Amino acid sequence: MQLHISPSLRHVTVVTGKGLREFIKVKVGSRRFSYQMMFYSLLFFTFLLRFVFVLSTVDTIDGDPSPCSSLACLGKRLKPKLLGRRVVESGNVPEAMYQVLEQPLNEQELKGRSDIPQTLQDFMSEVKRSKSDAREFAQKLKEMVTLMEQRTRTAKIQEYLYRHVASSSIPKQLHCLALKLANEHSINAAARLQLPDAELVPTLVDNNYFHYVLASDNILAASVVAKSLVQNSLRPHKIVLHIITDRKTYFPMQAWFSLHPLSPAIIEVKALHHFDWLSKGKVPVLEAMEKDQRVRSQFRGGSSVIVANNNENPVVVAAKLQALSPKYNSLMNHIRIHLPELFPSLNKVVFLDDDIVIQTDLSPLWDIDMDGKVNGAVETCRGEDKFVMSKKFKSYLNFSNPIIARNFDPEECAWAYGMNVFDLAAWRKTNISSTYYHWLDENLKSDLSLWQLGTLPPGLIAFHGHVQTIDPFWHMLGLGYQETTSFADAESAAVVHFNGRAKPWLDIAFPHLRPLWAKYLDSSDRFIKSCHIRASS
Repeated sequence: MQLHISPSLRHVTVVTGKGLREFIKVKVGSRRFSYQMMFYSLLFFTFLLRFVFVLSTVDTIDGDPSPCSSLACLGKRLKPKLLGRRVVESGNVPEAMYQVLEQPLNEQELKGRSDIPQTLQDFMSEVKRSKSDAREFAQKLKEMVTLMEQRTRTAKIQEYLYRHVASSSIPKQLHCLALKLANEHSINAAARLQLPDAELVPTLVDNNYFHYVLASDNILAASVVAKSLVQNSLRPHKIVLHIITDRKTYFPMQAWFSLHPLSPAIIEVKALHHFDWLSKGKVPVLEAMEKDQRVRSQFRGGSSVIVANNNENPVVVAAKLQALSPKYNSLMNHIRIHLPELFPSLNKVVFLDDDIVIQTDLSPLWDIDMDGKVNGAVETCRGEDKFVMSKKFKSYLNFSNPIIARNFDPEECAWAYGMNVFDLAAWRKTNISSTYYHWLDENLKSDLSLWQLGTLPPGLIAFHGHVQTIDPFWHMLGLGYQETTSFADAESAAVVHFNGRAKPWLDIAFPHLRPLWAKYLDSSDRFIKSCHIRASS
């Protein structure tokens, strides 16, 4: 950079390193403005230009590859420097940081290193102490975030594994209860009563009663559903509860309800092998379960092999673990699709899952106009809780598969199992059951590529066009996975559903929601006490 002053001191020329010129014209406006004053001013200006040159040189040494060629450029470059080295224009990030962040990082090299900050506070202290430039700052930040991601993924997978084990295993308290009741059935005639009494048998096919169906192999859960149903009913003498269970649970279930009658309600306990149609010939539900078990055998090695895959997304790991859950290959989970065959004399039933609690009288459900539809259900795509009430067909079905994409709308609203009003008379006029098994078979043939697990996806397909929407008040979902659900909101619903892994009889239940279920446990009952089943976890 060169400075030329004219002899008259009226013009100043600045020549940069690239030969470009900047002219400064000085006009003497008054005789009182002395040439001597002008000369000193130019000396000061010369000193200022030298200072600017030094700062611009330092900026180039710091790594900026584009030196300035004009005073305007220098002004923009020096503005943050004159105000302080750490000041940058709002919203701008140095290009050097982008370059470092975009470079691939070998995650294996991070293991065992002790120099990576563990917290944001450690990171800021390290940066201030070392006075890092942009590249060092980006590198340290990248290493810290990557290490945190690794630990978060590992912790998330461990959480999914522990929840899978907790939700899939039978708690020793429930196992104890089943064993004690089975023993009671064998030694106590009062535990072997016919349910219901002989004079009440005609009510089992009387359509003037309110018929509820509960399929479960969980005695404790079934007892809570039954007690909450009867206790909150305005007309308990009109209730007929049909409990369906499996062969191994039949005697303990019969013993419980023989020793704990819910009069004046009528309770029937029946095992699947008591139904004639299920024991004769080929039954689609049994064939489907056999095929389903063969397909799921692809997960050989069980949960330990699934969680050992370091490249799998935690959400995918969770889905695979859930596919191993026994309930997805349980006959209890599929039996609702055969309600018309199970109860050929009934016109309407309300089907209940065993992880619900009834909190009000349900008899108004029989007054709902079904408008010729088969399934009265709560939709799950509308509601304040977007985590729970945002489910559409695309949430359950794989629309990347052309078979699904051709036949269904991904934006169509889904609905929920758990508390459903079924018009069996209308159902018998449809092909819902055969459609259900057709699509179940298609999914098995496609190696579970239409949907991954559960009975709701084939239910969405089979009942497509046969669903009558009912008020969300009747069925509140998500208490088994949405921890932010408030007790007050849940208490105001007609039926609360603990769908999800955090079942209320497990230790992993949400403590603030469990009392909604536990209030129907009798802690003084001798079977409950002897098996150490507590009302509070």
